[in-house]
Amino acid sequence: MNLKELENRSVLLFGKNRAFSSDEFASQMKFHKISVCKEFNNDIAVVIDGKMMTPYEENTSDALYEKHSKTLEFISIDILEKELAKYIDPDTLLMSLKLSHDKARLKSFIQNSMLSDELFLKLLKMYSWSGEDFFENDDNRDVSAALILRFYKNIERNHNVQYAALGIMHLLLQTDKQELVELIAGLEPVQKSFNKNKNSANYKIVTTIATHYLAPESVLNLLIKKSDTYVRTLIAMRKDCNEEMQTALFNSGDETVLEAISYNKCIAKNIVDKLIINEKLSKNIAQNIKLDGELFKLFIYKHPVELAQNESLTFEMQESLVFLHDESVNISLATNIMIDKKVLSELLIEGSEDIKFAIYENSATPAETLEEAYENVHNHFSLSHNENTPSHILTLLAKSSDIKVLQGLAKNKSTPIEVLYQLQLDSRLARTVKENPEFGKYIQQENMGWEA
Repeated sequence: MNLKELENRSVLLFGKNRAFSSDEFASQMKFHKISVCKEFNNDIAVVIDGKMMTPYEENTSDALYEKHSKTLEFISIDILEKELAKYIDPDTLLMSLKLSHDKARLKSFIQNSMLSDELFLKLLKMYSWSGEDFFENDDNRDVSAALILRFYKNIERNHNVQYAALGIMHLLLQTDKQELVELIAGLEPVQKSFNKNKNSANYKIVTTIATHYLAPESVLNLLIKKSDTYVRTLIAMRKDCNEEMQTALFNSGDETVLEAISYNKCIAKNIVDKLIINEKLSKNIAQNIKLDGELFKLFIYKHPVELAQNESLTFEMQESLVFLHDESVNISLATNIMIDKKVLSELLIEGSEDIKFAIYENSATPAETLEEAYENVHNHFSLSHNENTPSHILTLLAKSSDIKVLQGLAKNKSTPIEVLYQLQLDSRLARTVKENPEFGKYIQQENMGWEA
């Protein structure tokens, strides 16, 4: 439809408007010089089906359609209101709301689903939460619901989420809009919750922002300055925690935060220099940091056991560790899921029983090697824990009389479902089987359950 063509003409509205408030709808129609009638007359150009139509109005609308469908346009209220929204000038509206301080009118526009997302976000920034939380009063509850309703994916499957205390947290978990993450982080209820009760819904929003992959650097820096230890540790372990943020976190002097930094694979070298004076943190860094030649040389003699567990080791680095001929280092290397197959073979040939056990438990070990290992009963414990063990071997292991082997199978996500069903009949293993994530997923898919 074209609003320009309706200037100085009349429309017949059955029921009520939907997206706009009654006053705003009337104002918009007046602005476009369109008269709204409740009874049919010869000047009517368009018949509109609104919301909450009475049975009488529905019957009248149907009768008019049968009689005038070829000469009149029949549309829903959504089409008209969507068209009205196109003509709203954002700058004019924002300035009008700013000058009038009309909170009720602002709220009505926030609830208007026909406005663009961009305008909605600007309007939401203007809303005053009056020092209260998202769902603490009726107005805040309506605005929060409008936010969730607009952006929550598949809202029709979980429509109650718009009124849930954790609704905004769930919205954050699924959004791929950085501007939305940034806006929510700046809302008053979130800003005052940086150090709130850890069990509160708003604090969970804060922690969700701290771990969200789209959280802007400016937001993360603000959290570093104003949030508590736990939130800082979450930021400290982010892959995109850059040198500036790491420095700010280091300057906090919080031992828990410093430990979290030591687990970051992308820790800056100047921070490494400051942390390696602490033995515990130095070992963490050796095990987790993304290695280069300089860092490898720094740790190979200082913390070789921890270094051997580092998943960024190159083949040459792994060979250098093997050449140390240190049993503890080789066992540690044998557990590394990124171990090179050639290095693995070397350890398997020359290694001790402990090294072999570690290799057979390592999911990086080739399936054919694990099949060979099955021939020795001493390897069954390790094989039962290995997710890469071929399913037919796992099935054979289920015949074992060793409870430790059976416990390994019960925990193993690769154990065939039919084997897990068999194992859960053993009272010693029932709880472990139920905690196996793959078994739980299967039960949910099959719409079955158990008593916990």
